[in-house]
Amino acid sequence: MLKGLSNSNIYVPSTKVGKQLLSFKAKKLFSNEEIISDELFFENKIYLLNIWASWCVPCRTEHHNLMQLSSNPSVRIIGLNYKDDLINAKKFINQMGNPYSEIIIDKDGTISIDLGAYGIPETFIIDKNKKVLKKFIGPINAQSVKEIESLLK
Repeated sequence: MLKGLSNSNIYVPSTKVGKQLLSFKAKKLFSNEEIISDELFFENKIYLLNIWASWCVPCRTEHHNLMQLSSNPSVRIIGLNYKDDLINAKKFINQMGNPYSEIIIDKDGTISIDLGAYGIPETFIIDKNKKVLKKFIGPINAQSVKEIESLLK
C-alpha cells in the first residue's frame, strides 16, 4: 500500500526523529521558485512536513484530516510532493483542497530519502527549533490528529 522508497539502490538513512531537520533546497509547486528550508520553517510554530503524491491512494485518504489540522493557527503544514507529475499534483490540490502553507517538489525523491522517509504518505512533526519530534508512517488518521492536537496545547 505504501510506495517504498527503499526499493531503490540509493542509501536510505535512519529516521531523523530527535535530530535537527537538515537544510535543503526545493522548488515551489505553483510558482516554480526555488526556496530553502530555512524560509519554510521560520515561524515559532509546530510544523507538519507531509510527503504526498497525487497517485498515492493513502494520500487521498488522509487529505481530509490534513484539511482539519490546517484550520488550527498553531500549526503550519508543508507539503512535499514526491515524484509526481506536476499537472496531476496541481489538479489534486485544486480538487481536494489545499491544507498546505507551502508545497514544494521532490522530483527525484532525494529530499524524502534525506529525511529518512521509507514510503508515502509520511508526516514529520517539527518543532519551532527545527527538531524532528515524531514521524507518522502511513496516512494521518483520527488518532494521529488527536496526537498532533495534543502537541499544540
